[in-house]
Amino acid sequence: MQLGKIPRIRLGEYPTPLAELTNLTRRLGGPRLFMKREDLVGIALGGNKVRKLEYALAEALAQRATAIVTSGAVQSNHVRLTIACANRLGLKTYAVLRGERPSAPTGNLLLDHILGAAEIHWVDPKAFSTREELVQATEARAQELAEELRRRGERPYVIPNGCNPLHSALAYAGCVLELLEQMRALNLAPDGIVTACGTAGTQTGLILGSLLFAQGQIRVVGVSVSARAEVLRERIRRNLEEALRFLGLDLPIPEEAIEVHDGYVGPGYAVPTPEMKRAVELLARTEGILLDPVYTGKAMAGLLDLLEKGVLKGMENVVFLHTGGVPALFADTQAPAFYPGPA
Repeated sequence: MQLGKIPRIRLGEYPTPLAELTNLTRRLGGPRLFMKREDLVGIALGGNKVRKLEYALAEALAQRATAIVTSGAVQSNHVRLTIACANRLGLKTYAVLRGERPSAPTGNLLLDHILGAAEIHWVDPKAFSTREELVQATEARAQELAEELRRRGERPYVIPNGCNPLHSALAYAGCVLELLEQMRALNLAPDGIVTACGTAGTQTGLILGSLLFAQGQIRVVGVSVSARAEVLRERIRRNLEEALRFLGLDLPIPEEAIEVHDGYVGPGYAVPTPEMKRAVELLARTEGILLDPVYTGKAMAGLLDLLEKGVLKGMENVVFLHTGGVPALFADTQAPAFYPGPA
């Protein structure tokens, strides 16, 4: 099946910009660095979830949904963008957030209120010993909420945290095609794409796009922001196999095509690190581009370290995927990393 035949509702502004990071390239002494600005997709401060939601919400409308149920962390970019995109389509959004309810909303949570989430439900993290248990409990609560909404007469459509893996794969395969066209206009081709890897859907799609549109010649490098590399690699392989089956393709998935580095997570998901802080400040002070502390800041820290260690040796043109998330800079849990207070 061709990508263009799969139902999709266009919600973003495309193509998203491709910026050359000339100052950073000069400072590092190469390779030639570019940034694909998914943060500038044109709705609710942007982010990589918009492309994925275009497939999810098309399916929701096909099922005549009246409400969307989704889940995420307190500072979830996914939840923010789900509410915004659903608003465009006249759908209500019910959110389940894992974490403690703050006394006052900041960052993404403040935007959730401004955008008008129909309801926000909370799952207390103190009841769970691991992040994995908390995530599973949050997803289970979202399913329970969907049942409650059915009893209220709604027709809910549930979007998991980070979106359905198939929708993510289709969305970011399409992004690779878009990127190739932008690079071709410059008489260039990307040797590598570096991306943050959380739920792994974006990286899955980038690898799929490389296989479909570049003969697998684009090296896709994931930088984990939470899970161990082996867990993410297995998840990506399963997601790729599902996407290829859906498209009716019998393509081999080379082992080396699934590359994830997990040395930049630090103490845990969304916990600031000195390397993240340096990366965010470096981009801000060389290119005037803001990264976020949870995803792109840690991914850029990974890119800088991998370049220094020679792991990306041989690449001439490297594209960093800016997956958005900048509102997290204004969260009360993140701001102290950059401004601890007067000396």
